[in-house]
Amino acid sequence: TLKKVMKQYETGLPLKDLAQIFKILNLCAEKIQDQEAFIEPTCEILKLCGLPFLKKKLSDEVNYTPVILESIAQLGYLMRVPSSQVRIQICKCIISFYHAEPPKKHANYKIQMAELGGLAETLVLSLALVENQLAEKLWVLKALQHLSTSGVNCKLMMKAQAASRICSHLNDADPSGQLLFRSSEILWNLLENMSKEEVVNQLSNLECIYALKEVFVKLLMHGFRHYDRQLRNDLLVIATLIAENPGAPMIESGFTKQLILLATFSEVKSHNPLVKGFKLTYSYEDFELKKLLFNMVAVLAKDLCAVQLLNEGKVVLALFHYVKPNEKPGVHDWSVAQYEELQLHAIATLASVAPLLVDDYMTCQGNTRLLMFLEWCVGQDPFFGQGNCFHGAGGRGNKLAQMRYSLRVLRPVVSLCDEAVNLDLCDQGAINQLLDILKHITNKSKEKEDAIVLEIQTDILLILSTLCENDLHRKELFGCEGVDILIPFMKMDPNKLYSGLGHNRLLFSTLDSLWCCVMGCYIAEDYFLEKEGIFLLLDLLTLKQKNICNLILGILVEFCDNSKTASHINAWRGKKDQTAASLLIHLWKQEELELGVKHDQDGRIVDAKKPLVGSFQEQQGVIPMPANCPSIAIMEVSENMRAKIYSVLSKLGFENLPGLSAKDFVTLAIIRRYLDFKVGEVWSEICAELKEETFRPVTPDEEALKVISEASENVGKMVATLQTQMLESQQHQELQEEEKVYSKIQAIHKQREMVNKSWENFLTRTSNYEALKKAKRLQEKSIDASRSKSRPQNATLHSTEIKGLNTTIASGRLVTVESTPSELTGGPLADTDLALRKLSVRGGALKKIKGVKVLDPFKKDSVSVK
Repeated sequence: TLKKVMKQYETGLPLKDLAQIFKILNLCAEKIQDQEAFIEPTCEILKLCGLPFLKKKLSDEVNYTPVILESIAQLGYLMRVPSSQVRIQICKCIISFYHAEPPKKHANYKIQMAELGGLAETLVLSLALVENQLAEKLWVLKALQHLSTSGVNCKLMMKAQAASRICSHLNDADPSGQLLFRSSEILWNLLENMSKEEVVNQLSNLECIYALKEVFVKLLMHGFRHYDRQLRNDLLVIATLIAENPGAPMIESGFTKQLILLATFSEVKSHNPLVKGFKLTYSYEDFELKKLLFNMVAVLAKDLCAVQLLNEGKVVLALFHYVKPNEKPGVHDWSVAQYEELQLHAIATLASVAPLLVDDYMTCQGNTRLLMFLEWCVGQDPFFGQGNCFHGAGGRGNKLAQMRYSLRVLRPVVSLCDEAVNLDLCDQGAINQLLDILKHITNKSKEKEDAIVLEIQTDILLILSTLCENDLHRKELFGCEGVDILIPFMKMDPNKLYSGLGHNRLLFSTLDSLWCCVMGCYIAEDYFLEKEGIFLLLDLLTLKQKNICNLILGILVEFCDNSKTASHINAWRGKKDQTAASLLIHLWKQEELELGVKHDQDGRIVDAKKPLVGSFQEQQGVIPMPANCPSIAIMEVSENMRAKIYSVLSKLGFENLPGLSAKDFVTLAIIRRYLDFKVGEVWSEICAELKEETFRPVTPDEEALKVISEASENVGKMVATLQTQMLESQQHQELQEEEKVYSKIQAIHKQREMVNKSWENFLTRTSNYEALKKAKRLQEKSIDASRSKSRPQNATLHSTEIKGLNTTIASGRLVTVESTPSELTGGPLADTDLALRKLSVRGGALKKIKGVKVLDPFKKDSVSVK
C-alpha cells in the first residue's frame, strides 16, 4: 500500500494531502524500533518530502501554512528515530531545499517554512543523539551548514547553543576532515549573521577553547595541504575574536602561551618542543599566519593578565627585529612587499606592547633603535615602499608609513612620563632630531597635505610636548627653531579644520606644544612675541570654537606673566577694528548665554544673590558632598571659560581698555567682581548644604555666615547699581551727542538760508538798477560809519572810490566780468557796428537803438573783458 502511495506522489505532494502523509510517516517511525522493515518505506516517504508541494488554488499556500509549518517541524523531531538511514535521509531532505536545480519558487517557499517552523533549532539539539555516530553527525552538520546561511535560522541555532555545541567537538575523530570543515563553516556563518559578541560569549569556555587549541596545533604541525593551512588561519581568526573577550579563559587553557611562542619563535630562539624543527614556509598562507599572530599579540596586550606571558615570551625583542631596513631581500626569504607588510604590522603591534613592557623596551635599547630607524626614514637611501597593505596606506614610493608607525611606538612610551626613558631619549638628541624631521616633513608636504603627514606632524608635536614639559633645559633646546615651526601651523586656514584630514588635531597639538615647550622659557617667549604669536592666538580666538578657546585662554593667562604680553594684546585688532578686550567680553557673554545665567536685556544683574549661577546649576540644586570632593560651584570653574577670561582681563587691568561699548562696560563690571561673586557662591552653597543636612552651626559661626551672605549680596547690588549708572550716563551722553548733531544740522540750514538770501540780493542788484543804487548808498554809509571820526591835523586824505561806479564790490583798475557768456556778447568786436549788424538779438543784452549815441568806453585799453 505504501509503495502505491509513493508511486502516486512521484511528481510532488499535494498540500491538501500533506497532513495525512506526515501522519503515515509518524506511524512508520514509531514502528521502526520494533520492526526494521518500516525503515525503507519511511525513507521513501522522506524522499517525497524533498519534492515540490503541489497546490490547486493560489490561496492554498496561505490556507495550508499551519499544516506545512507543523509538517516541516516534524522532520526535526523524527531525528529521535533510532535509525541511521532515516536520520541521514531527513538531512538529505533538508539539504534538497537548498539544491533545487534550477532554483524554483517551491524551494524558496520550503526554506521560508523551515525558518518559521524552527527546524534549525531542533536539528542542533539532535546533535546530542548522533554524538557517537560519525556518518550521521556529518550529515547533520551538512544540513546545519545550509541552514546557517539564513539570519533567522542562525538566531534559532544560537538559542540551542549551537556555537558552543559545535566548537566543543571540533577535535572529534574524523579521518575525512569533513567535521572540522563543516563545523568551522557553521561558526563563520553564525559570526556573520549574528551578533559577534553573542557568538563569542558562547565560545568563551574552557571546553571550546581546549578543542580549538588542539585542532589549531594539529593543523599547524601536521597540515601540509593548501586547504589545511587555510582552515588553520580561519580557526586562528576565531581564536582572536575569542581573545578579545576579557572573560575568555585563554590564559587558563594555555592557548595564550602557545600563541605567543608561535608569534616569536622565528625571531627569538626557543627550546620549546612545540616549535622544535618547525619552520614557516614563505607561502601566502604562512604569510597570513604570521600577520594573524602579530594581530593576536596586539589583542592579548589589552589583557593585563597576559603581560607577564608577553614578557616571558620576549615579544618586544621579537618585534624590534623588524625595526630596521630590509638588508638582505632575497629569493629564500619574504618578498620585499611581504617584508614591508610584516615590518609595519610588527611596529604597529609594538605600539601596543611597548608601553606595557617598559623594562623590556629599555633592555632592547628601544629609544636608540627607533631614533636610528627614524633617521633612515628621512635619509636619502633608495627605497620605494609598496604601500599595498592596510598599514602601508600613503607609503607608496616613500617611507612615510614606517615613520608613521615608529612615531606611534614612541608617543605612548614617552607619554608614560618615565623619567629614565625620557632622559635617555633626550640624551640621544631626540628633540633636535624630531624638530629636523618635522621641518623636513613640513617642507616636503607644502604642495599637498594628506592624513598621514598630518598624523606624523601631530605625533611629533605631542612627543615634544611631553619631553619639554616642566624641564627648562629641554625648552631651551626647543627654542627659537621650534617656535619657527609652530608659527606656520598657527596660520593654517580655519576652513581646513573641518576637512576631516586631521588639521584640528594638528592645531591642538600645536597649542599644546606652545604651552609645554615655549611657556616658561623667556628666550622662546620673547621670540614668540616678536613673531606676532599673540596676534595669531587672538586670531584663533575669534573662531569662537569652545574647545579651542578654552586652551588658547589658558595659554594667554600663562603668557600674561611676561611683562611684554599686555602691550601685544592691547595692540591687536580684529575684524571691524575689534579689540582684544571686546573679544574677551563677547566670549564671556556667549558663555553665560549657554549657561543660562539670568540678565536683563541690557546685561545687568537680575539676582544679586546668585549673579553667576546658570539655569542648569540652579536646577541641579545643592547635593551634600564629602569634604574632599569639589562642589558644583568649584567644578564649574574648570568647566567653562569665565575664570580664564577674568584672569586675562585682570592681568591687562580693568581700566582704560580700548574699543568697549556701554554694554561691554556693563558686562565688565560683572567680570571685575567675578572672584568676589564666586567666593559668595561657595559660601551660599555651604549654607545650603548645612540646611540640607539639617545641621545648625554654633551661634558665632551662624552670625559669621549671615554677615558673609549679606556682604556678598551687597556686592551684587552695588554692581547692579553701578551698571544702571553706566547705562544712564551712556544714555545722557547719547542725548548730548544727538543735540550736537541737531545743532549742526540747524547751523547748516541757517547757512544755506543766508547763502540763498545773499544770492537773491545779488540777483536783485543785477536786475534792478534802483536796487543797485540803494545797495551802493547803504554800502557807502556803512563804510563811512566804520571810519574813525577823529582825524589828525594837516593830514591828507586820499579817496579810495572811483566816481560814477554803481557796484557793490570792491573796485579796482582791472575788472573781470564773468556774469555774461561770450556767446551773447559776441566776443571782443561786439561794440562795433559790424558786430551789431551780424547779430540778430532780440530781447538780449545787446541791442542797437536809434537815437542813442554809442560812446567810446572809458579807457578801453585798461579794461579786460571775458
